[in-house]
Amino acid sequence: MILVAVAFRFLPSRLKNFVCTLLAVLILGGAAGGRAADQKNGIAESSTKEFDASAAERFAKLALQCVHKEYPNKISHVLNSDADVAPPRKLTPAFCGCYDWHSSVHGHWLLVRLLRTFPNAPFAKAARDALNKSLTAENLRAEAAYLRGDGRASFERPYGLAWLLQLCAELREWKDPQTHEMLTNQKPLEDAAIERLSTWLPKLSHPIRIGEHNQTAFALGLLLDCARVKNDERLAKLAADSARKFYLTDKNCPLAYEPSGEDFLSPCLAEADVMRRVLTQADFAKWLTQFLPQIPRTATADWLPVAISPDPGDPKLAHLDGLNLSRAWMLEGILSALAADDPRRPALTSAVEAHRRAGLAAVTGEHYEGGHWLGSFAVYLTTRRGIQK
Repeated sequence: MILVAVAFRFLPSRLKNFVCTLLAVLILGGAAGGRAADQKNGIAESSTKEFDASAAERFAKLALQCVHKEYPNKISHVLNSDADVAPPRKLTPAFCGCYDWHSSVHGHWLLVRLLRTFPNAPFAKAARDALNKSLTAENLRAEAAYLRGDGRASFERPYGLAWLLQLCAELREWKDPQTHEMLTNQKPLEDAAIERLSTWLPKLSHPIRIGEHNQTAFALGLLLDCARVKNDERLAKLAADSARKFYLTDKNCPLAYEPSGEDFLSPCLAEADVMRRVLTQADFAKWLTQFLPQIPRTATADWLPVAISPDPGDPKLAHLDGLNLSRAWMLEGILSALAADDPRRPALTSAVEAHRRAGLAAVTGEHYEGGHWLGSFAVYLTTRRGIQK
């Protein structure tokens, strides 16, 4: 063991990361069956088992390090003239950090979510200061004007816009003196985002079934949750009707084809996760049988192996670390909609545990390529945002 430890110490960092992840997968695969016997009710004892004040502070620091870090920055920006040549802080002043616009948006969401969960934590003042600096009336008016600009009909559609509405939903549910002003400031941008999505969805003839930002299913799930928080019946109906239109007749999702090499969302699981939001328990159970017949009736995680990122320092290959996190919360969402005696629960539970552990282990902040966004995914999972308010 000593010789192994000494040899491991001198491995290159990328190879070391790969070996660590591979060992974790092997260990988790063997342990999943034993753990399932103790999980009578499906979801492991507590989805927040790894989430305490210490973990929250670590995730908060990841967001605080990037929400106002303008560079490096990957912008998706349409130039209509020389006047549009400007740095990110001029183009989108509220959400100009965290490498890209959508990551900045859900980085701000992370701070609000953690402030709601741990209002007196050591990071609370820094988080409030960061929100106050970003979410000013002036900044958000500029953001709304940018979104409505010529040639930007597809800007951050649907992923970034759905996360923006998730931020608004989080502010609505946070009973804090700050939130009224922040929501008032957000209104022009929120209205522009809803208008953009409401114009686009009726025209979308087919769902977008990929594992990255353009995926329709994940965005529809966020959109539904946000509309229900806001009591926006029109928006909720649009999202629910769109989900039914796209997915109600789907069968035999090709789960064996997942993941693609740059996925951070599962096309199959995201579809099931949105459909559990729009169908009754009985109807969803039947639909799931047709859609994912691969789910076994035994307590095993082998049917859905965890993903391994070959290079966490590569912006695209690091997506696979996020895939483990999003799979875990989507599996929990599916579990939440099934009856207590559904025979698929042990297999789903085992897969949740394996993906949760592998996903959370990857949120280290060692590489900015993953550190600027993985914290948001970790908090979404550990606070059960898609299931509990």
